[in-house]
Amino acid sequence: MAQRLKARQARPPAARHRRIFIVDDHPITRHGLTQLINNEPDLMVCGEAESSRQALALIKSREPDLLLADITMPGKSGLELIKDVRALHPAISILVLSMHDETIYAERVIRAGARGYIMKSEGGAKMLDAIRTVLGGRVYVSEHLSDQLLDRFSGRRVPAPNSALGTLTDREFEVFQNLGQGLTSHEIGRELHVSPKTVDTHRLHIKQKLGLRTMPELIKYAVRWGATQELI
Repeated sequence: MAQRLKARQARPPAARHRRIFIVDDHPITRHGLTQLINNEPDLMVCGEAESSRQALALIKSREPDLLLADITMPGKSGLELIKDVRALHPAISILVLSMHDETIYAERVIRAGARGYIMKSEGGAKMLDAIRTVLGGRVYVSEHLSDQLLDRFSGRRVPAPNSALGTLTDREFEVFQNLGQGLTSHEIGRELHVSPKTVDTHRLHIKQKLGLRTMPELIKYAVRWGATQELI
């Protein structure tokens, strides 16, 4: 009896599973990610949400090590979610998973506080590598984008793809995205919790930054750009 007790005491403690919280508005995506992650001996899904607001209500009680979040969701955007989580739960690492081209979004989400960006078109092995990279305290982006970011952050003047869109602030970019979905200033204001007048000011600045002459040109451009993103 004493020998068995001594043997049990000598065993090393089991390694703690790193806890992942998934935020995505597509149930099939959440289900697939949960299966992928829970099959790993060192990882587990501790919760999931279909919107930013739901995620913020649940994160504290689920105590995740990492938030795996889409960037485009109904209501509060993924960008706003990143900023809120960084302010409220700074110990939680954030990895963005998106169908959108990384050249458009990755630098923006990293500036907002995320630690990595991976596209949904990547396979399961790369997804797990991205998760473990971010959990290890490092930044994860593709090798191609990593070179571009290093060049820009080091002060080299390297033209960025879609550089005109890159001049928009995060709020202007959200307004631009909503314009592409056909929303009016009043509808965008309700979505972003700002006044229609504020939205109109953002629209004017966006039009000027993109070098467009009229508001109809801006709306047409936003709709066309939004349609190409949905095809990615």
